[in-house]
Amino acid sequence: MSAGIDLENVCCDFGTFRAVDNANVSIRPGEFFSFLGPSGCGKTTILRMVSGFIEPTQGTIRIGGKDVKGTRPNQRPTALIFQNLALFPLMPIWENIAFGLEVRGVDKATRRRRAEELLKLVDLPDAADKMVSQLSGGQKQRVAIARALAVEPSVMLLDEPLSALDLKLRQHMRAELRAIQKRTGVTFIYITHDQGEALAMSDRVGVMSQGRIQQIADPREIYNNPVNGFVASFVGENNIFQGEIQNPSGGMARYVTPHGTFRARLGDLGGMPGKLYVRPEHTLISATPAEENSIPVTVGDVSFEGSFIAIHATSDTGAHLTAEIRNDGSATVPERGAKLYMSFAPERAAILPDANVRG
Repeated sequence: MSAGIDLENVCCDFGTFRAVDNANVSIRPGEFFSFLGPSGCGKTTILRMVSGFIEPTQGTIRIGGKDVKGTRPNQRPTALIFQNLALFPLMPIWENIAFGLEVRGVDKATRRRRAEELLKLVDLPDAADKMVSQLSGGQKQRVAIARALAVEPSVMLLDEPLSALDLKLRQHMRAELRAIQKRTGVTFIYITHDQGEALAMSDRVGVMSQGRIQQIADPREIYNNPVNGFVASFVGENNIFQGEIQNPSGGMARYVTPHGTFRARLGDLGGMPGKLYVRPEHTLISATPAEENSIPVTVGDVSFEGSFIAIHATSDTGAHLTAEIRNDGSATVPERGAKLYMSFAPERAAILPDANVRG
């Protein structure tokens, strides 16, 4: 059975440093939820508070509706997978998986049977008698997951488990993790600084900065409708303009900058100043100016990125801008030094405040 997790006004202090500041989130049973943010933002501290290795300075954590204050890690319905996996090199794979059951006094035949069931679940049916040294990095990841599942946790906690793998294997293991989570129905809480991992695997994502949760939403909402500049910049690339807002009306506004006057969606600024953000894939490049939001530029560099081509350019006023075009054979790739125009649709740009930081 999976369990939901609720954090209510949770704070965690280390001396005078506040690592987590007033975190509020409800993670649904059976959900794949990721905390995403840079190093030092507090995401691992949240994971360790949920697992019981750290107690909150204030606030309440509930697992399955039960307040777990004072409950030791081994008494919580959670299993934690560390970045280094911590597999036992002198044990065969099946004993690694069944170690938690052995600690609980389960007999050997039952342990072996459960280990083989879990190896089938993680698609390693013939690995029971192999040693850890005989497995690839991805196979070791799956063994670590099977070992965590052996004790039948309601919540699986994963602390950047893919960070040591190469790119292709990480991409493969994203799909593997997601499939295992769906097959088991266990609640997964995943910690990462990699936006690709979070967006690809998660039902919802909580983006963090400086101990505060900035936004909680599904991956598409996080990417397409960030609530502030930190989320917009951390989850994807942006062209950013600084200026002044004029004539706000109907969720739109004019935005006056040294590079021109633009029209864009107006975010919830909460009385704060805002910057204009537009993603490179929403920035168009053409030989003639668009009717609005158009900037004359000189192409400086062209980068081939595989599925897309990045056009880097500089405006007449010194702004460095990037447009991305799909590498589908239909687009004309400009030459270095070409005089062109970059533009963007008003609904594709947003005026957003900076991050929600401690005052």
